[in-house]
Amino acid sequence: MQITRLGHSCLHVVDRDADLLVDPGVFSSGFEDLTGLTGILITHQHADHLDLDRLPAVLEANPGVRVYADRGAAAQLAENGIEATAVAAGDSFDVGTPVTVHGIDHAVIYREIPIVPNASYLIGERLLHPGDALMVPDVPVEILAVPAAAPWMALKEAIDYLRTVHPTVAFPIHDGVVNPPALPIYYGQLGTFAPEGTSWLALGGTESVGV
Repeated sequence: MQITRLGHSCLHVVDRDADLLVDPGVFSSGFEDLTGLTGILITHQHADHLDLDRLPAVLEANPGVRVYADRGAAAQLAENGIEATAVAAGDSFDVGTPVTVHGIDHAVIYREIPIVPNASYLIGERLLHPGDALMVPDVPVEILAVPAAAPWMALKEAIDYLRTVHPTVAFPIHDGVVNPPALPIYYGQLGTFAPEGTSWLALGGTESVGV
C-alpha cells in the first residue's frame, strides 16, 4: 500500500487494484492532478474534507470514478449535481480493494453546534481513516491515520486514541489547523507517547510512504 498525504486530512492511497482519493478539502492541494482514480471517499461534509469547488475538475479528469460519502455529504454533493453513494456504518464495497465503513457521527465541537454524520473508512483491511471522530473499530487496525489537531479535540485525546487503537503503523492527519512551525510539537508528542509496538511516522503534509 502506497499512502501519500496531500495536506490536512487528504490522502492518495494505492492498494491492489485501487487508486483512491480520500477527503479532498480546502486545506489540501495536489489532488486536482490525479488521474486513474477508482474511488473517492468523503468522510463528512465540512469544507476541510470536501472542496465542492475543486471536486468537479477531479471528476472530469477521472471519468466513471465512483464517489462514496456519508449521508450528509452525499446530500450536499447531490445539491451540487454530483452523484455519490451514501454509506453508513456496516456498509462495505470494493473499489479495487475492499473498504468497510465504521462510525456514525462527527465528534462534538461544542454542544450548541449540530452534529453531522461522519464515515470512518477501513481501506484494504489495513488503513483506517477516521475522519473527524476518534472512532475505535471492532476489528484490528494495522495502519492508523491519527487526527493530530482539531477544534473538537485536545492533543491528549489524540494520544489516548492512538494508544487505544494500538496500530502497527501510525501517521498524522488533520493538521492543517496548526501553524506550521508548531507541527513538530504535535508530531513529537504523538511519537513520544505512541504505544510500544507502534511505528510512528511523522509524515508531513505532502510526504509519501509504502507500507
